[in-house]
Amino acid sequence: MNMGLLALANQPTILGLVSIDATLVFQLINTFVLFLILKKILFKPVTEFIQNREQGIAKTISDAENREAEAETLKVEYITKLKGSDEEGRQIIRDAVVKAEARAAGIVKDAEKEIVTLKERAEKEIEREKEKAINALKDDIASLALLAASKVIEKDLNDEAHNALVNQFIEEVGDTKWHN
Repeated sequence: MNMGLLALANQPTILGLVSIDATLVFQLINTFVLFLILKKILFKPVTEFIQNREQGIAKTISDAENREAEAETLKVEYITKLKGSDEEGRQIIRDAVVKAEARAAGIVKDAEKEIVTLKERAEKEIEREKEKAINALKDDIASLALLAASKVIEKDLNDEAHNALVNQFIEEVGDTKWHN
């Protein structure tokens, strides 16, 4: 074994670390092949994974920014709608007040018409009652006049004469006006 160490010690070295010979060439070839294999098997998938991950993160950030912008737009839209709904609510209240006032005016007009109608009916009813009272009074006066006339003439009138006398008296009394 001492010989193996001596052989190694006699070989030329670069800066004391590496000797230039066939081993160096095989190590370089091995390193290059290992690099190609690792590049094919490991570096390419890792690089693709990192790129996919970067794209996914970029897409997530972009989506988040889009959602934030959309949320801001919706917020502005909702604020606008709220302001609009306040105005719309005020308009609904104004419309309801106008309708209520119109309805109240209609009710008052209907009540006034009803009052006029009731007044006219009452006046007609009063007129009818007045006519009834006048006719009843005429009948009473006719009866009293007959009674007085029969006492004056002291004779009994027959039905025909009696009716003729009553009708004549009613016509005369009907032409005169009664004053209270």
